Amino acid sequence: MGGLLQSCPHRLLCLFCLKRLHLCRAPSWLHFPGENGAEDTVWHYTSWPLTCVYSALDPGAHELQILDFNDPFSTEVKPRILLMGLRRSGKSSIQKVVFHKMSPNETLFLESTNKICREDVSNSSFVNFQIWDFPGQIDFFDPTFDYEMIFRGTGALIFVIDSQDDYMEALARLHLTVTRAYKVNPDINFEIFIHKVDGLSDDHKIETQRDIHQRANDDLADAGLEKIHLSFYLTSIYDHSIFEAFSKVVQKLIPQLPTLENLLNIFISNSGIEKAFLFDVVSKIYIATDSTPVDMQTYELCCDMIDVVIDISCIYGLKDDGTGTPYDKESMAIIKLNNTTVLYLKEVTKFLALVCFVREESFERKGLIDYNFHCFRKAIQEVFEVRMKVVRSRKHQSHARKDKRPTANGTSRLPL
Repeated sequence: MGGLLQSCPHRLLCLFCLKRLHLCRAPSWLHFPGENGAEDTVWHYTSWPLTCVYSALDPGAHELQILDFNDPFSTEVKPRILLMGLRRSGKSSIQKVVFHKMSPNETLFLESTNKICREDVSNSSFVNFQIWDFPGQIDFFDPTFDYEMIFRGTGALIFVIDSQDDYMEALARLHLTVTRAYKVNPDINFEIFIHKVDGLSDDHKIETQRDIHQRANDDLADAGLEKIHLSFYLTSIYDHSIFEAFSKVVQKLIPQLPTLENLLNIFISNSGIEKAFLFDVVSKIYIATDSTPVDMQTYELCCDMIDVVIDISCIYGLKDDGTGTPYDKESMAIIKLNNTTVLYLKEVTKFLALVCFVREESFERKGLIDYNFHCFRKAIQEVFEVRMKVVRSRKHQSHARKDKRPTANGTSRLPL
């Protein structure tokens, strides 16, 4: 089959042959023999407003917990994302809009968070982390509070600053938080969301970002911590900027990201595709894209397409008795725009979708695109299987360590 495609008149090489050449650049641990665990994943939080999406997969899918400090394995497998900032800065609204599909207007009625909450986000083997929402009034640097334990297992710290308020107090809290966290865990990614920018003009947005960026980095330089890197994002829950910002935060926590980007680059270059995104269909976070620049309008079109596909599938894709899953291996959509561009969506796994931008003349070779997509999906499943193998191995090691702990009489626990 690969030889036939290599000799096609358009001289587009088959992805099946090329992916083996490029996968040699992947980390060595990707060469473990895989096991069939890619389809065993379960959602752990509610998603679309239409309950048919998540109830078909797991009726008790939502898991929201108050802070539990006795969960050592969660820090080993699932990196933490901490949401911090002053009161009323918009932390809980961000979480509800991105991960619970709450309408932005409904967040106006949210009560202020008064306790630390932890939520597991476990869509797939790639989108797998915990979000800890910290109330703005809590002084977690109090001597009675074990902040070292919190920062030690953290992958990313998101500090939310209200751009429409006086942010001097927020910058002081940011500096204190970053310096303390860095001393405990230098590997934390520090992400600054300059939030609620929907009420600012374009010039005011740029000026606010420049001012916050300058002041925050000057404070670090004065403390001799120039090597700390802060990433800044302009965000709002009233557009797609918050989803794009969260996408970039989550991507930094995915160890397989270079492999996914490499596979996408091979796929688009040999299929005549202009741009491709690998989306988590629940949160509309894109976990990977090719190396070409991301255009905000392109990303918004992809998000809108996913919404259309899921909404229509919930209405027409279920069986007469209401059973079934609206998003499955048969899910596919084609939308032709009025600028000779085609949007093409294909299911990759139960939780991931590939959304591509294709020119109409290139889409005439749909057979080639579909074959290369088949090879791409097979490669993604192989990476999935490796991820599941690593998770199971860590679980086994964690249980083994627990079994070796001595009992009260000094003997080791024996496995049952």
